[in-house]
Amino acid sequence: MSMNPVWYPPFAYVGYDPYAYPNPYLPVAETQDEEGMQLILRLIQESIADERHDELFYDYLLSVAPSDQDKQVITSIRDDERKHNRWFRQIYTELTGQRPPEMPEREAFQQPQSYLDGIEKALMGELKAFEKYRIIYLNIPEQYRDTIFVIMTDEMKHASYYNWLYAKNK
Repeated sequence: MSMNPVWYPPFAYVGYDPYAYPNPYLPVAETQDEEGMQLILRLIQESIADERHDELFYDYLLSVAPSDQDKQVITSIRDDERKHNRWFRQIYTELTGQRPPEMPEREAFQQPQSYLDGIEKALMGELKAFEKYRIIYLNIPEQYRDTIFVIMTDEMKHASYYNWLYAKNK
């Protein structure tokens, strides 16, 4: 009677460290040069302004949401944006030793033509924010990556919720 050998994935082997080699698909900067740090700080400043703008935009969506269910979802997203704003401010302060400067509104609020247009704009904004936060994640000092990762996954969750709201109300 022949027995088939048991296959174990490589990480199950004694002495194999899957983290010993860098992931070639994750080009994280190994050292922080001045130019890289300035990029991170500028993106964080933009993110603070964007999160504040999003919060105000979502307040508008709340005022025109057609159901309590929609309002609950948008309220949850808005509250996450407030949390992200606080976290970005804290990171900026820790990196620079200074409070982030107040940034002027980059774009004036424009009321969407309809609730669905607003949901679509919010969806696209969440996806755009994810792209920016990925750049921050790849370049920020390691001790902040978990926080940025949580913010990034929140943005993807928000995009999914807005996609659902759009489909539900179409």
